[in-house]
Amino acid sequence: MKVLLRWLTWCAVALLALQLFFIARIASMAVLAPQSTTFQRSEAWRITAEKGEFRWRQQWVSYPQISDNLKRAVIASEDDGFSHHDGVDWDALEKAWEKNAKAQQRAAARKPPTSSSLNAKPPRPPKVVGGSTITQQLAKNLLLSGERTLLRKGQEFVLALMLEALLSKQRILEIYLNNVEWGEGVFGAEAAAQYYFHKPAARLSALEAARLAVMLPRPRYFEKRPNSAYLSGRAGTITGRMPDARLP
Repeated sequence: MKVLLRWLTWCAVALLALQLFFIARIASMAVLAPQSTTFQRSEAWRITAEKGEFRWRQQWVSYPQISDNLKRAVIASEDDGFSHHDGVDWDALEKAWEKNAKAQQRAAARKPPTSSSLNAKPPRPPKVVGGSTITQQLAKNLLLSGERTLLRKGQEFVLALMLEALLSKQRILEIYLNNVEWGEGVFGAEAAAQYYFHKPAARLSALEAARLAVMLPRPRYFEKRPNSAYLSGRAGTITGRMPDARLP
């Protein structure tokens, strides 16, 4: 029993130390731009291992140097409640949970393949809908691994609340837009604007900004499909929503 209590004590101490480290790291971001994120480093390692070359396009620009069009487009596409939630949009999470549950039910109701259709194309797995806010996405990319576990998701919630408590909304959006992935080895608004449109992020038009915003859930996929009908259609929808997006 003493061994178990000692082990639990050490686990609690280690967990507390980790949270204090996260608090110190996030607090420093109020004045210091993060040099890199956990996600960026893992991606650089993956690209180097797979292709034998180092790819990392990124240039930090301040909040005023990023077009308001891009800020509005990303908020409209990724997190329309960004300016007023506390880091976690519980309503969006509930809706995502319900959609995922229904998708799983539909997948389970499909008939299993018969012997005559064994060589047929297997059914696509149900699409998993997320409910993460911009703050949660930043928390995950900054400090966490990409594994999908309840423990990691719980830590993501805690980090999102820390970010909201220690940083302003404007600073959170600034860090997010300077570090988010927009293609293989392409990170941040300035690198994306130069890579796709050969112009600085400050000069992005509404439609260009909307196209970049639509790319965010699957940037490497859309990087290879610039003429995607979905990309164009969805960008038009986001452009229409942008005037209603509230900037911090």
